[in-house]
Amino acid sequence: MALASYLVAALIAYLLGSIPTGYLAGRLRGIDIRDKGSGNIGATNVFRVLGKPAGIIVLLIDALKGYAACAWVANLVMNWFPARIGEDDALRITAGLAAILGHNFTCWLKFRGGKGIATSAGVLGALVPGALIIAFSIWIIVFAVTRYVSLASIAASFALPFATWITTRNVTLTLVTGAMAALAIYKHRSNIQRLMQGTENRFGSKPREAGP
Repeated sequence: MALASYLVAALIAYLLGSIPTGYLAGRLRGIDIRDKGSGNIGATNVFRVLGKPAGIIVLLIDALKGYAACAWVANLVMNWFPARIGEDDALRITAGLAAILGHNFTCWLKFRGGKGIATSAGVLGALVPGALIIAFSIWIIVFAVTRYVSLASIAASFALPFATWITTRNVTLTLVTGAMAALAIYKHRSNIQRLMQGTENRFGSKPREAGP
């Protein structure tokens, strides 16, 4: 497949992923979500600041962005640039990663976006659903025990490449999900610091306002 197909898929998927759902949800309520709670535009902060209905909608749309990039954008581009055998998977991976980068570094908010957990979940649902089930199960267990969304997300991210290898035995997918996990953990670096300091918010507690 020509290089152009990868560039087109990456561009469309990035723009799809870059839609700042949480920020737009806040604007519909007359607030800038970046100035409230943790300051993040992701679903967790929307849950805290805007409530459960808005949080669920943002979570689902952010996940759909990742799934759509792999399942729809990649297929659309393959119709424009017919793939050789085996290249369709590479195109889906490219589109999925671009959507995650779009969410995490959205061009509409000076390249400051969310942490990519929901969008990554959508990508995983299209690429490695079995690994997603394992990682999500770990997320549920850690969250139920600790009530820390961030810790649950970090634990699930850490387990993801191992779950991918167990369920697929595919080296490429394991490396790709390992890179996704590393990016997700990197985006949680401020949460890791607060967890170590004992100042991280538990889900359901009163949110602290965003710091500098």
